[in-house]
This record gives sequence, structure tokens and C-alpha cells, in this order.
Amino acid sequence: MDTLQLIVTARELLADPTPLKTDCGILCGAACCAPDEDGQGGVWLFPGEEALYRECGWAEIVNGDFAPMLLCRGTCPRGERPLACRFFPLSPCRNAAGQIAMRVDRRSRAMCPLSRSGRKAFDPAFAGTVRSAFRLMDREKTLRAFLDAWARKEAEFAQPFL
Repeated sequence: MDTLQLIVTARELLADPTPLKTDCGILCGAACCAPDEDGQGGVWLFPGEEALYRECGWAEIVNGDFAPMLLCRGTCPRGERPLACRFFPLSPCRNAAGQIAMRVDRRSRAMCPLSRSGRKAFDPAFAGTVRSAFRLMDREKTLRAFLDAWARKEAEFAQPFL
């Protein structure tokens, strides 16, 4: 499978499972779907995924610090959510053995009440599906490099502020 086909397959895997068995957006007022007070926010787009949103009327593509980002205007057709929205607030990382793994995204703690409780707060079916999607993407070199770059970028948020 090529890169875009793998992304589409991962998106399909993550079409239905959500962090909770109910709408987790009720807890936070769908904070992950809106830019912050400075108009910042959005989600990084995976390689090739940008093509799926060029004509999108409910969001815009902006330059991100690491990859193009999709900045949502607050509501979207659920079936068209980017891959990163589908696994939020989890993010990729590598375990001690070098295998693809997942962690709670450090950036999510500012907006997601679930992320403050760690992975035990999530529906196990959601976590398992995210893990499966990461493993699927890790098989392809472009996506593997992107997952690793994502993990390095996200790790910057663990550094102390000086």
C-alpha cells in the first residue's frame, strides 16, 4: 500500500472508536475542535493527507511548525476528520525496544480532562485501535519517519521552560 492508502485505512480503523463510549466533547466543550484565543491550534496532517482538505469549507490548511496543519472552524463532518483528530489525545512514541507505541499527548493536558488521568481514562477499544493504526502506519517508511518526527516534536513539550 502507498502512503495515502495507509492513511485512508488508518482513518477507517479510527472512524468510530472514541476516547470514551460517549461523546467526550461534552466534558470540555469540544476544546480540541476550536482554535485558542490567539487563533492557534489545529492538527498536524500526515504526509499526503493535505490533498484531502484543499477544497475543505469547514477548515483551512495553515503552515505548522512541523507539518501542515488543519485549523478547524469548530465543526466538521465527523467522517472527514483528519487522522490526528481521530487518535487525539494520544500520540505516537517508541517504547524501550524501539517498537511503535503511544502515549498521552503532552499538549492535550491543557484542554482535555481525560488526558490528565493517563491512558486508564480511555476506552480500551479506542486505545487498542489507535495502537493498531500506529502499527499499520509504522510499516511504511514515509509514515514511520513522520511518526518518529511527531514523537520527537511532542517530546519537546516535556522540556522545562527556561
